Amino acid sequence: MTRIDKNPDAARDAAVTVRGLVKHYGETKALDGVDLDVREGTVLGVLGPNGAGKTTLVRCLSTLIVPDSGHATVAGYDVLRQPRQTRRVIGLTGQYASVDEKLSGFENLYLIGRLLDLSRREARARADGLLERFSLTEAAKRPVGTYSGGMRRRLDLAASMIGSPAVLFLDEPTTGLDPRTRNEVWTEVRRMVAEGATVLLTTQYMEEAEYLASELTVVDRGKVVAGGRIAELKARVGGRTLRITPADPLELRPTAAALDEFGLTGPGNATVDVGSASVLVPVLSDEQLTAVVGALTARGITLSSLTTELPSLDEVFLSLTGHKASAAQDDVPAREEVAV
Repeated sequence: MTRIDKNPDAARDAAVTVRGLVKHYGETKALDGVDLDVREGTVLGVLGPNGAGKTTLVRCLSTLIVPDSGHATVAGYDVLRQPRQTRRVIGLTGQYASVDEKLSGFENLYLIGRLLDLSRREARARADGLLERFSLTEAAKRPVGTYSGGMRRRLDLAASMIGSPAVLFLDEPTTGLDPRTRNEVWTEVRRMVAEGATVLLTTQYMEEAEYLASELTVVDRGKVVAGGRIAELKARVGGRTLRITPADPLELRPTAAALDEFGLTGPGNATVDVGSASVLVPVLSDEQLTAVVGALTARGITLSSLTTELPSLDEVFLSLTGHKASAAQDDVPAREEVAV
């Protein structure tokens, strides 16, 4: 394949750069001044509630729609001024499969490979390899119209990868997939990143974000509300929780009472979790942690374990956006401008 080299003026460590991106649909601001960077060779997870603007962002960066204002570069190319060059170095999997139902699985992938300037031999090899990776070899010669929904989704993902893109946009890529197929997708994404690709991933699956993403950007109502590494976001939102497990389950309530009596956690802040046979208390400092251990030792309470925990990513999401994570898709008008 003839690969277009990246613009030599591009920043060394940023494969995607977005500054002040704005997109309106009538009175609705789908994007309201979005800024973000995706470091080369990493996965950036973009999280947000339904209607936050995630899909609109992906469509702008993949040249499917034209933003009203702002600036973005992908693999060193200006998305607005160099859309054709941009398309040659990206892959895209949207929320819905876009393969041709009349063609076979192999024919879909082979056709895309040829359109990307792969030789016949290269296109055939890439198609066969991806069909095998996504467990579609047995169905390779069947019309896609006979495929199940999960099979079509896997083929659509394979199609976005056949050109070995420098930057891959994945918009809710595993929605509706069974756990085994989802794991196959995750493995392939990690393989591509290991080979040097950069991925921008929108998802509502917290497990997916934690497994794949190096960093996260949280968007809400078209604006970026938080960003950083997962551990940083967890620390920013909720601090630590101390999980205390007495050796004797009968000591659960005496443990909580002792902590309240010593005033180490604030009145009523020690919570008994009967299911895990432990007591949960918020930890504000290392000094407080030491005092808690000392108070329990003084009371003669023997502990079987003592661990500190950061809030879950679901809790971070809820704290930052005021919404629970869900598998709903963004609402984007059907009629959109297409960059040419």
